Amino acid sequence: MEKLEKLKQELKKINAEAASVKDLPVEKRAEFGRKINAKKQEVLAKLAEAEKALIDVAAEPIDVTAWSGTNEAMPEFYSTELGSKHPLMTELNRVVEIYQMMGFEVMESRQLDDEFHMFDSLNFAKEHPARDGYDTFRTEEGLIPPAHTSTMQHRALKKYKYKLEQGEPVAVVVPGRVYRNEDVDATHEHTFYQCEGIFVSENCTLGNMLGVLREFFERYYEQKLEIRTQPGYFPFTEPSVEFMIEKPKVLGGKKGDWLEMLGCGMIHPNVLKMAGIDPNKYHGFAWGGGIDRLVLLRYGLGDIRVFESGNLNFLREFN
Repeated sequence: MEKLEKLKQELKKINAEAASVKDLPVEKRAEFGRKINAKKQEVLAKLAEAEKALIDVAAEPIDVTAWSGTNEAMPEFYSTELGSKHPLMTELNRVVEIYQMMGFEVMESRQLDDEFHMFDSLNFAKEHPARDGYDTFRTEEGLIPPAHTSTMQHRALKKYKYKLEQGEPVAVVVPGRVYRNEDVDATHEHTFYQCEGIFVSENCTLGNMLGVLREFFERYYEQKLEIRTQPGYFPFTEPSVEFMIEKPKVLGGKKGDWLEMLGCGMIHPNVLKMAGIDPNKYHGFAWGGGIDRLVLLRYGLGDIRVFESGNLNFLREFN
């Protein structure tokens, strides 16, 4: 910038000098004009070069936190240490890969959704308490940050129902981030991850669902597992059950130890109808479980809040 200003001042002096040509004798004016013009062209060329250099520099993004590389000591906040994949993302990818190997398609969930997909398409009664603002976040525009990945069930059924007409099943998993109006503590977070599963065919049964889930957890924990269920309730499945596995050896489990892993059940006929699928001809099952819980168990962590804490010391343990 300083060089540019000097060149502009020099050009101003040359222009003032050129104006004095009228005071010279006629016979000297031509020679004077040639010299002053050559001088002016030289300064103009330098000026154009300096302006271009400034434009090029301005076009380059500048990292204001970057160390200059001089002899000064490197600032503490500047580090060449490589980052690592977040443990939640590592496990989420692992979960999705297992389901893909089992033949499931993958759909991504949403960050914002609406009343229809969150409740109406899932057979929630109008007076259901989950619709209340104390249970579910809402934006000023009336949109809803999904409280479960089931918000994608209607879209998945509509998108892939053409497969049923071709004699193929609908098999989809939906990983995604969900949000709950929770009192945060060591076992509860307002923001976490889930993975939804959906399967529809002409003749699938609750037994098929238990087989799929058992296969998933055996692959995930890399051992044979016993399973069991207990009754549950979800508006979008009937019957509804809570799925449990015997505690895997990798988690220090022994015979008789059980872990509740997710909720599941046969897709309610009303949910199939809403998606334009005949519940008299087709049947389906669905399930949904938290990814954060899997990671807590897998790594023996005692506080779910570490995932959203931004604590670099915690994240470095997964380098």
